Amino acid sequence: MSENAKKGFKMPSSFTVLMIIIAIVAALTWIIPAGTYQADPDGNLIAGTYSTVEQTPQGFYEVVMSPVRAMLGTETVGQAIEVAFFVLMVGAFLGVVTETGALDVGIGSIVRRYKGREKMLIPILMILFALGGTTYGMAEETMAFYPLLIPVMLAVGFDTITTLGIILLGSQLGTLASTVNPFATGIASSTAGISLAEGIGWRVIQWIIIVGMGIFFVYRYASKIEKDPTKSLVYDKREENLREFGLKEEAASATLTPVQKRVLWVFGMTFVIMVISLIPWTKFNIPVFTWLNDVLTAIPGFGNSLELGDWYFPEVTMLFLFMAVLIGFVSKMGEERFFKAFMNGAADLLSVALIVALSRGIQVIMNDGQITATILHFGEKTLQGLGSQIFIVLTYIFYIPMSFLIPSTSGLAGATMGIMAPLGQFADVPAHLIITAYQSASGLVNLIAPTSGIVMGALALSRVELGTWIKFVGKFLVAIFVVTAALLVVATFF
Repeated sequence: MSENAKKGFKMPSSFTVLMIIIAIVAALTWIIPAGTYQADPDGNLIAGTYSTVEQTPQGFYEVVMSPVRAMLGTETVGQAIEVAFFVLMVGAFLGVVTETGALDVGIGSIVRRYKGREKMLIPILMILFALGGTTYGMAEETMAFYPLLIPVMLAVGFDTITTLGIILLGSQLGTLASTVNPFATGIASSTAGISLAEGIGWRVIQWIIIVGMGIFFVYRYASKIEKDPTKSLVYDKREENLREFGLKEEAASATLTPVQKRVLWVFGMTFVIMVISLIPWTKFNIPVFTWLNDVLTAIPGFGNSLELGDWYFPEVTMLFLFMAVLIGFVSKMGEERFFKAFMNGAADLLSVALIVALSRGIQVIMNDGQITATILHFGEKTLQGLGSQIFIVLTYIFYIPMSFLIPSTSGLAGATMGIMAPLGQFADVPAHLIITAYQSASGLVNLIAPTSGIVMGALALSRVELGTWIKFVGKFLVAIFVVTAALLVVATFF
């Protein structure tokens, strides 16, 4: 048997997969009728107002232009360049930190400290990421953690899929079971005309169950490959991954210098500030950072605003850029060495930044081809006049393909909740359960969807193919679907 025959089918690269999907969606704009909904002054779609419009099929030119238009932004799709530039600055920041040697030696210290109890890192870290997902929809910003955590997992005998399980699964299971996430639960609740707190009890129960299942799933996989490394789904890439991400022998046994300790303090504070700055504190009636902002901006020459909690990608990008420069000063590495490390770090994540834009190109094609409203209208007609239990399960199922087509949780909520929440009233299903169904479907799909920049970026950073990730997580997603559907059905009786 030839070597090529042994290898069999090889999954195309993320870039190829995304371009194929963009081309397929463009072809669908020639088949699916174009349509639109009327919207209220806040931009929410109004149920029963769907109408067909003139077909706007997307051709070759639109396909090749879609990544460019996605990067720059359109009227209906936000700029991908904000996320892409954030990714580049994270890479630059990590390049500068790595140049000091502090990261390798610090990871070596963690490995030595957790010797014999390495798996304890899994539940601790997954709970932290899941808390980020449920409170503020932690998503693209998790990309900053992969280069940090992958060497730790490899050093203690696990693999890159274990890291994906901890970060991607942890954060997205938290988002799936969002409790107070303003970008998912908040927007959906506002659109449906209910309080953010309505239904929070069910969402807390769901979070506990789903995150617990996720921890058990990743922990069991890690235990399996700890006993037999050949059970790893990426065992054939282990040597390559160790060369790329693994610790150097001298770093594994070295002791941190005073300069490296200062670098790690700045490194840690960067992530603390990032997390604090992204949680919308004022929406939770916690005004402490508003007070801090008033104090700091009162200092002459400081500037006009440092409103932690209102930050988004431009501000967080600034944070990583500033902290990279600060680490350059703290480590006294010199201008030439600093810029070389800075540029090399940014170059390492260039492919990830491009994937973010490419994945958003799918939305550009759909919106320009005006087929999103038609697909939504199909769901509207299908779900009318059903009993409570059937309605909520079919709503959950309906949101799965919709989540594939609109991977943004806030975008999906704004596009659909104004229609779905009123439909639920006819089936005696409260709006908060419609929101739970939408969040659950979106979270489920955003764990594997090639339309999601979060998924494709994470896989690119971890050097794991989409097919391998689906093989790992597939059965688990079926279990999540069944458990969530059962929870939704039970909730309709209360």
